[in-house]
Amino acid sequence: MNKLQTDTLVIGAGSVGIAVAYYLKKHDPSLDVTLVDCGQPMAFTSAQSGENYRNWWPNPMMRAFTDRSIDLMEEIALESDNILQMTRRGYVLATRQIDIDDHLRELEAGYTDSPENQIRMHVGDANGGYRPAIVEDWKSAPNGVDVITDKAVIEKTFPYFDKEVRSVIHIRRAGMISGQQMGQYMLQAFKEAGGKRLTGKVDHIDHAEAFSVRLAGAGNFVQATRIVNAAGPFVGEIANMLGIDLPVENWIQQKIAFEDTKKTIARTMPFAIDLDPQCLDWDEDERGLLAEDPDFAWLAGELPGAVHCRPEGGDRGTWLKLGWAYNSASVPVSFTPEFDDQFPRSTVHYGGYYTLTKENWPLLGPTEVDGFYLAGALSGFGTMAACASGDLVARHMLNQDLPGYAAMLSPMRYNDPAIVATMNAQQNPGIL
Repeated sequence: MNKLQTDTLVIGAGSVGIAVAYYLKKHDPSLDVTLVDCGQPMAFTSAQSGENYRNWWPNPMMRAFTDRSIDLMEEIALESDNILQMTRRGYVLATRQIDIDDHLRELEAGYTDSPENQIRMHVGDANGGYRPAIVEDWKSAPNGVDVITDKAVIEKTFPYFDKEVRSVIHIRRAGMISGQQMGQYMLQAFKEAGGKRLTGKVDHIDHAEAFSVRLAGAGNFVQATRIVNAAGPFVGEIANMLGIDLPVENWIQQKIAFEDTKKTIARTMPFAIDLDPQCLDWDEDERGLLAEDPDFAWLAGELPGAVHCRPEGGDRGTWLKLGWAYNSASVPVSFTPEFDDQFPRSTVHYGGYYTLTKENWPLLGPTEVDGFYLAGALSGFGTMAACASGDLVARHMLNQDLPGYAAMLSPMRYNDPAIVATMNAQQNPGIL
């Protein structure tokens, strides 16, 4: 039996756990930090990331949080010759609706406190006031939002969209990155700064004056002064080892990828989301049979919107990625998640868990157990929010200045009636 000592043990080597370890060493190089995972870094949920980022949220706090994360990703892009392959063609939200007042109210709620995020309306704008996202360079892309309701401009700019699309919302501070490259960059910097790594599955934690963490099968115990629980979909299981019941659940989200052999989608297309509810194209007999079966009746009715698509592999690539976060059923977490076998067999399937709170805000910071911190519940936005999450948790641990959103993202927020009231009043948690 081996007993190892460390000041801070970070459990979980996905993008968020690596970011916590990276920013701890960046803010305090003398700190003794150890990163532990039962497998290879970035190999589980982080390996299934859509690798997109955005500062679009129907909530100014979450927008400020993701803006901070984009700031930090830009720092890495500048200092590393863009090793994370950051591009910025934006997010495009398309709808067949002409009346988009509800969407505009969400935009205003998210952006009105941010002067640099202007909302630009393009009505009767066929002469060119709208600037399409032809160039992928993130440094030259505009900020803010373009709202296009001119049918001619929509059809000219997005000829591959359904001809019934009447309104397009183009979020400009958004795009794509390589989550794997970003994670490897931070991991390498962490190691060069003296950070340590262990491989082993945490299966028990004792807490007295310090934490004693047992790694199953390895015969190792780790003694740590502090722990960061960044265990992705297993964040609840790790918290349970210390008697903490987290308000999180796990949803399976499945995606597909396939080669666009007919070149249907332009390689310059931004990450595009169809906002409208969908009905699958069954004939009447098929729909009737599905409706009679309790296990499949949901497929016969209206399904939620937010089908999303993006080119994969850059401007010279040929593949597309498709996703649709239609599932909202909580499932037990497993290292071998079960996927829906009804997806087309001619495509590449991949996916993972959305680990989320009801309000879809992450849990970042200290808990009621002294020395035990959380960095989890980042739903489908773990890659884009990893840097801000790691920086925020590190600041909590090192007693540094905290951003204004820190209290609202803290695991202790449920003890604050004002924050609870804000969460309960939220109409759209921004789940995609």
